[in-house]
Formats: sequence, structure tokens, C-alpha cells
Amino acid sequence: MIILIAPETDIPNEIEILNELFEAGLEYYHFRKPYKNYQEHCEYLNQINKQYHNRIVVHYFHELVNEYSLKGIHFQEQKRRDHLDTPTDYFVKLNNMYGKTISSSFHEPEELENCTFEFDYHLLSPVFSSISKQGYNGRGFDVNHIDKTIIGMGGVTTENLAEFDKLGFKGVGVLGGIWNSENPVEDFRKMKFQQDQVSK
Repeated sequence: MIILIAPETDIPNEIEILNELFEAGLEYYHFRKPYKNYQEHCEYLNQINKQYHNRIVVHYFHELVNEYSLKGIHFQEQKRRDHLDTPTDYFVKLNNMYGKTISSSFHEPEELENCTFEFDYHLLSPVFSSISKQGYNGRGFDVNHIDKTIIGMGGVTTENLAEFDKLGFKGVGVLGGIWNSENPVEDFRKMKFQQDQVSK
């Protein structure tokens, strides 16, 4: 499982590259744009080929699931803490959640293990030192003992996918390893091929 996280600020030809990545087999795109307002989120989604909307998970403006046929919603750490003690109150305004994924970010394995809300998958970081964030040093988490679907983030490259597998992760979340690449689509294809080999 490979999850691609959006670059925080737009990069040249981003939508074009993204459509090519979907074409190359990208199944999970985390649409994380903290500086875009609701309208700008809609404008971004409107530029993406509609057939790929069901592979997009939104971090902000979860109510976008009411307007677009998206894959699901993601709770960043603070939002999870703020809202999921009483989840029914939160989900009442989202009228199109049937069959959608719900995921969340964690930075401590213990908090992830003790979380009682049943997420479809959990992002845990930083496993290795980040490519996109300076000074964000990897902590080499081993999650083999946690019986949940955990996706490792931080420092993901085509070279270290097998390491994530050994540490008990069911997939990787990548940002800098693709968006900072000279050939993002080519690197994604390589990563996907290797991930498929690892998970056989």
C-alpha cells in the first residue's frame, strides 16, 4: 500500500503529474493543503480527472465528501483528539460516509495502540528521517506487536521499502520521495513495483 501525500504548497504541473500518477496505479492520494480554503479545495479537485476522485482522501474540509465521490477522510492528530471522543456528533454532518475510509496520523506508537476508534489505517511518523522536512529525524519505530493497519512515513525511498516491511508496516506514506524527484511518475512506478514484491 502506497499513500502519496500532497505537497503543502502547489508545485509546477502538479495536477498533470497527479493525473499521470493515478494512471500509473496510485490508489491513495492524501489531499493535504493547509493553506487552501474550501473554494480552493474545490477548484483543485475540479482539475483532477473525475474517474480518480474515488482515490482521494481529504485532510481538511471533510464535508467535501458530501459534494465529491471521494475515497475518504483523514484526521490529523489534533483534530482526532478534539473530535473523536464523541464521534457521532462529528459524523452527523457528513451524509455520504458509507464505504469511505477513515484514517488518522500518529507520532507515538503507544497512542496509536491505545486508540479505541477503529480507523481503517493509521499513519505513523517519522520512521526514518524526513526528506521534505529538515530536522525531522527518524525514530525507527517497530510496530510488529500492534495488530492494526499501520502505514510508515518519514524518509521513504525506493531503496528502503523492505525496511518498513521488516518493522511491521503494511505500507508507506510518501511525500518528498516522489514530489522532490526529477521523475516523480517513474519513481512512483519503481516504488509500486518494489512494494508489490515486498507484500507478496
